[in-house]
Amino acid sequence: MIDLHCHFLPGVDDGPETLPEALDLARAAVADGITHSVLTSHIHPGRYPNQRRNLQVAVEQFSQHLKDAGISLDVRMGGEARLCPELIDLVAEGEVPFLGEVGGFRILLLEFPHQLIPLGSAKFVSRLMQLKIRPLIAHPERNKAIMSDHRKLHEFVQAGCWLQLTAGSLTGRFGEQAEQTAFSIIDEGWNCLVSTDAHNLSNRPPRLAEARAVLSQRFGEAIAQGMVYGKAARILGLTTPTPAH
Repeated sequence: MIDLHCHFLPGVDDGPETLPEALDLARAAVADGITHSVLTSHIHPGRYPNQRRNLQVAVEQFSQHLKDAGISLDVRMGGEARLCPELIDLVAEGEVPFLGEVGGFRILLLEFPHQLIPLGSAKFVSRLMQLKIRPLIAHPERNKAIMSDHRKLHEFVQAGCWLQLTAGSLTGRFGEQAEQTAFSIIDEGWNCLVSTDAHNLSNRPPRLAEARAVLSQRFGEAIAQGMVYGKAARILGLTTPTPAH
């Protein structure tokens, strides 16, 4: 399985504070069956001032620590970018890490505020699409506005956004409303994948296998595999997409 959204780097955001904690998260990911983890540290000007320049060094160092500890996890640099006015400038400066590229569009993990969808968000997304950047909206099922009506996502999906659901939402870890919203989003047939958004071992662990089992039981093995591996592999360039007929 591939985890496109997790917070393992120590001391850069609200993930682990120390290297031993970070290594324990990586061990837990491997034990769960995760082979690749994209380290998507928060990029949130004014709160978490991470940029490509510091994250690249941090990921390289962490990768070496994994090797030294004998932990066989392939880690890559990414970022969870908060929707904010400064983001366009950071993109222009090349300081926002992307997850990969599909069909000529760079894939950006984009986070809305948890309570609402800001005014102007649709226009912001359109601007990103004009720049050949496709937003992968992080954990929409945990957004308060979307929990009240998941159809508020429709205009963003129509604009070209993809959606990243949290594994814990599918297993009830974030409450019944987030769980129901996640399943409603999948039922819409929108382009979704599942990641852990892991921060720690206590209440935000790197577990994908439980969610995969839920997906397999409810939607079938093919959809489950696509959401925990196939779609992410395509973004990372690990598989060759089947040609369209």
